Amino acid sequence: MSFTWTAHRFSGGALALDVANSVVLRFDAERRIDRFDDPAAIDSFAEAANLYGAERSRFGTLVPAKSERRNVFIGLREATDRHFRALVRTEDRPDLLADLLEAIATVLRQPADTGKGTPLDVATAHSALGLIAGPERERLKICPNCAWLFLDRSRNRSRTWCDMAVCGNRTKARRHYRRSREEPKP
Repeated sequence: MSFTWTAHRFSGGALALDVANSVVLRFDAERRIDRFDDPAAIDSFAEAANLYGAERSRFGTLVPAKSERRNVFIGLREATDRHFRALVRTEDRPDLLADLLEAIATVLRQPADTGKGTPLDVATAHSALGLIAGPERERLKICPNCAWLFLDRSRNRSRTWCDMAVCGNRTKARRHYRRSREEPKP
């Protein structure tokens, strides 16, 4: 199956959230898809984040994490998802914060790559740190349609879906379909 990263895949509002959202249907064991199971998808994610990511100007050009660093990168992704998901649910889980901080430290302790850009794992670690320490963590939400994490940057914090064009429309279409099926026919 061919897969292409699109702008919708970067609706989290922060690189760390977009990385966490690379698992589709995370809590459905039968239909779960980990987009990073394919190493080429991690490489193409970095390229797409340069085009679509909300923090693309913050980190400069993103380059893929080196292959020997990918397990650490996936560990960071999972710790990011667990911590911020618990934060949205207002669960007091200092252990998850500690796990995330350890995952961030593990990424940042690795030797710096002096290549032609910022490695995806390093940028993701910095993005997660920014969410932990910054005021935007108060704007974190979970999409009721796809369960992705996203930042609600609307003025009155009323955004419901990660992406109105995809999840919002799907939800509204389902609601309309149910109502039309329930209405008595004349």
